[in-house]
Amino acid sequence: MFNAIISERISEEKNYKKKKMKVLFVLTSHDKLGDTGKKTGFWVEEFANPYYTLLDKGVDITIATPKGGAAPIDPSSDSPDAATEATKRFDKDEEAQNRIANTEVLATMNPDDFDAVFYPGGHGPLWDLANDATSIELIEKFNSQNKPIAFVCHAPGALKNVKGEDGNPLVKGKKVTGFTNTEEKAVQLTDVVPFLVEDMLAKNGGIYSKKDDWAAYALQDGNLITGQNPASSELVAEKLLASLK
Repeated sequence: MFNAIISERISEEKNYKKKKMKVLFVLTSHDKLGDTGKKTGFWVEEFANPYYTLLDKGVDITIATPKGGAAPIDPSSDSPDAATEATKRFDKDEEAQNRIANTEVLATMNPDDFDAVFYPGGHGPLWDLANDATSIELIEKFNSQNKPIAFVCHAPGALKNVKGEDGNPLVKGKKVTGFTNTEEKAVQLTDVVPFLVEDMLAKNGGIYSKKDDWAAYALQDGNLITGQNPASSELVAEKLLASLK
């Protein structure tokens, strides 16, 4: 009897260790680039690289947006000069494209069902996710559970109105990075975006730092992971993956 109980516990421990990690990817539903008449959305590389980095390690990924359905792709990120190995893989991946075309509704997602959350960038999040009550509440819940919360490029903009458990901005006193003011100036959108990510993070008390424009750079402070730009998506994914182990 005793040996049977021990054997059962060992079996349970092995099953626990084999438990598939689940990560929620939150993408923007916003596709209008201010009043320019141009389109925006999420940046393909910032989705694709982390998606495959985690997927190839056996992570179970769910994709959600505020509106559900098709997540808009920023046309600039789908051009040949923005192509990477990950975006080329995505272009040939019918299953991944189908998942982007049929995302879950964010309001139906329960943080208790996931081990971490990841926000790819693109300019879209500055308009919707930065002010989305569901997204704000979701990040706060993940944070209160001390689960990894990761953001890259413009996605740290989703932290604009997120509070920590002490009632202060979540980023206050934490090492953070995100799309720089000079990078925004380089793409000539400083006067188009509703706010600048670098300025917002600093205003909210974040200990903001950056590398040269377009250089890969990511930071982790506790369970908070942030990356500077599209080139940083792989670094963010690696830090997120390491946090899941």
